Amino acid sequence: MAGPLTSSLPPQLSRDFQEVSQHVRPQMAALDVFMRDQVERFEPEIRSLAAYCLDTTGKRLRPTLVFICGWRGAGVVADDLVRVAGVVEMVHLATLVHDDIMDRADLRRNRQTAAREFGPEAAVLLGDVLFSQALHIASQFPTTEVCRLVSESTRKVCSGEIMQTLRRRDINISLADYRRIIDLKTAELFRVSCFLGARLGGYAADFVAAADRFGHHLGIAYQIYDDLADFVGEEQLIGKTLGTDLATGKLTLPLMMLLERVSASERASIVAALQGGQALGLAASRQRMKEMDIAAAVRAAIEDELTLAVAALSLHADLAPVPLMLQLADMLRHQVAVLETASIAG
Repeated sequence: MAGPLTSSLPPQLSRDFQEVSQHVRPQMAALDVFMRDQVERFEPEIRSLAAYCLDTTGKRLRPTLVFICGWRGAGVVADDLVRVAGVVEMVHLATLVHDDIMDRADLRRNRQTAAREFGPEAAVLLGDVLFSQALHIASQFPTTEVCRLVSESTRKVCSGEIMQTLRRRDINISLADYRRIIDLKTAELFRVSCFLGARLGGYAADFVAAADRFGHHLGIAYQIYDDLADFVGEEQLIGKTLGTDLATGKLTLPLMMLLERVSASERASIVAALQGGQALGLAASRQRMKEMDIAAAVRAAIEDELTLAVAALSLHADLAPVPLMLQLADMLRHQVAVLETASIAG
C-alpha cells in the first residue's frame, strides 16, 4: 500500500492537516496496519486491485473524526475506534471509486483513478466489494448499532449520489435541493464518524448528540468547499481531476451563485449549454467567477456552517475532544481562505 499519511496531499493542506493529525498519529498507524490486513481478506485474485483502492495517502478526515471524537488520551490506541475508523474510510473509498466512474475523472490523489487504471466495469465492482467488506467488519462489533448505523449511512450516501446524478443539467435545483443532496452524500458520513467515535469513546449522550451535530455541519461545509475547489482550484495542488462538476452538469453552489449574478442573456447562454450537454469551459467559468466574486460568497456559506458546527460544542468545552474538533474546523476555515486568495490571484 502507498506511503505515509499525507504524502499525496496538496502542499498547504498537507501542512495544515499534519498539524491536526499529529494528535492521532498512533491511531493512524494502527489504522494503516488494519487496512493492510483487510487487503488479505479479499480473494487472492483481486487483492492488488483492493490494495490500489485502500491506499494510505488521503486526508482521512473521517477516521480523524472518529479518533478525535472518541478521544481517550494522547497515545491511547483503542481497537474498537480503529476498526470503526476503518469501516467509515472503506465506505468513503468505495464512494470515491464510484464517483470517479460517473464523473469520468482521470486523477485522484495525484494518480490514476481506479476506473482509469482497471476500467470502469471492474471499478464499479471494486466499489461494491469495498462496501461489502466495510459492512462485514461493522457486523463483527458486539452491538448491532455499529452495523445498523453504517448501513443506514451507506444507503444515504448512495441515495445522495443518485439524486445528484438524476438531476444533472437540471437548472431548477433549489438551494434546499442542493443542501439535501450534500447532506446525504457527504455530511452523513462525517456525522456518523463523529457519532460513533463519541459513542465508542464512552461519552455521555449529550456530547454524543453534540458531536453528531458538529459532524453534520462540518460535512456540509467541507462539501461546499470541495464544490468551490472544483471551479477555482488547481489540479496539481488539489490532487484530483477538477472541472468535473461543470463537465457533467452538476449544479453546485458556485454555479448557482454565478447564475444569479450574471445578466439574463449570459444566464440563458449558460443554461442552454448545460441543458444541451455542451462544455462551458473551465477557464471561462473560472474567470467569470473571479469577476463576480463568487469565492467570497461561497466562503460566507461555508462560514455559516462552521459557525453552527462550533456552536454545537459550546456546552462541552471542558471535554478533551473539543479543542481537537475545533482545530479541525479551523483547518477547513484556513483552507477556504487559501482557496479564495488563490482564486483572486489566479
